[in-house]
Amino acid sequence: MVRLGYRQDMASTVPSPEDAASDADRRAYPRVEVALPAFLQADGERHFVRILDLSAGGAKLDCPASLASGTTVMLDCGTLCRGAAVRWQNAGVLGLCFDSELEAREISALIARSKAVAAWRKGERVAASDLEQ
Repeated sequence: MVRLGYRQDMASTVPSPEDAASDADRRAYPRVEVALPAFLQADGERHFVRILDLSAGGAKLDCPASLASGTTVMLDCGTLCRGAAVRWQNAGVLGLCFDSELEAREISALIARSKAVAAWRKGERVAASDLEQ
């Protein structure tokens, strides 16, 4: 039995470059790049990590420890301490899903802190107004 429109149906299932671009980021929350030192507590051990990006729902870390997906952890960057679970790890970088969402003010504070740390590392002085988004 030959189905009418079969070729058309087949062609419509092949993703176009436009589809790939629109599907590039399916995250529930927008991510913000940061560079913040932090500690990750996991399995009774404390690891020095660097937060590479974050969102209300999670974070990406530069982490020397090898942790299995599903491991429960505590992320502590001084101004924020949040429980999370490891979702993935690849070549020293891992993704966390927070137990509870970050509030907008918490994200803003972390972004401001990241800017201040970057300026301090460069030896620059930064006005408080320059740290606001």
